[in-house]
Amino acid sequence: MVSNQHGEDERLRTIGLVRSLLSRPALGAAGGAIVIWTIFAIVASDRGFVSLQGTATYLEVAAELGILAIAVALLMIGGEFDLSIGSMIGLTGMAMTILSVNLGLSIPIAMVLSLAIALGLGFLNGYMVVRTGLPSFIVTLGSLFILRGLTIGTTRLLTGRTQLGGLDEASGYGVMSAIFASDISISGVEFPISILWWVAITAFGTFVLLKSRVGNWIFSIGGDVNSARMMGVPVRRVKIALFMTTAAAAWLVAMIQAISFTGADVLRGEQREFYAIIAAVIGGTLLTGGYGSLIGAALGALIFGMVRQGIVFAGVDADWFQVALGSMLVMAVLVNSVIRRKAAETKR
Repeated sequence: MVSNQHGEDERLRTIGLVRSLLSRPALGAAGGAIVIWTIFAIVASDRGFVSLQGTATYLEVAAELGILAIAVALLMIGGEFDLSIGSMIGLTGMAMTILSVNLGLSIPIAMVLSLAIALGLGFLNGYMVVRTGLPSFIVTLGSLFILRGLTIGTTRLLTGRTQLGGLDEASGYGVMSAIFASDISISGVEFPISILWWVAITAFGTFVLLKSRVGNWIFSIGGDVNSARMMGVPVRRVKIALFMTTAAAAWLVAMIQAISFTGADVLRGEQREFYAIIAAVIGGTLLTGGYGSLIGAALGALIFGMVRQGIVFAGVDADWFQVALGSMLVMAVLVNSVIRRKAAETKR
């Protein structure tokens, strides 16, 4: 009888462990990141992938995408999509550059004004979704084209060009460069400060999602919006705030890029909306909402950066990158589906 009791206890502990592991959406992304790093460490170790310089290269790519992916994952967990963030990058970066270079405002003031534009547009996206009941995919797809066309048309009207430079000569560039575009030296290798922004935003977002009432609201809205509404969750306000968050993330990436390159391009940010969604999905966020992880989204961005730069280090034609990216997306969706099904089975 004792041995049976021990046997039952052992099985219960095993089931509990399996359930705990399956409930962690970042698990697959963590395993994927290890596998991807190992593959490129083997095939491209002699070309610098595992060096500090190689690490800095793929972390820089991952950082900018990771900032977007964190905000996008929050929105997706809440059951919505934002396809306008790529165009938002181009618009806010160009707005800040025109305000400072062409109109003579200091860069800090131009940044604040461009942030106000981003937040206003994010509010408008969210308000349209909650007010009309239209799918956010459609609303923000429309915003994607509207904002891109508006950015190109207005920039050409005001400057006659689609690319602007000269930010390094504008007032306040030195201070803003230290905040958004400086490097941190580690053993003689320069790591961009955008990596710190990425880590800080991931940590803060994870705290909000897992340790605050707002995080509980986001999960509940994405899981069952009607039940969330009946429980008193301010659904409309939370959704609008999430759209404003993705807009703010796009603004931050735009500032990092504009200050780093001392100028703006109307097409900067193109396709970033899709890359951010892919990173979030690879990180375990469900397309249907109510389930996901910001750490997983950060790992998804890391995988993106490693694959993008690892292909270059391995000497493979960069055209194959999109094949790898699409394959990872399909595999991530399949793995997430299996994990969720297994998790549901362990609860029975």
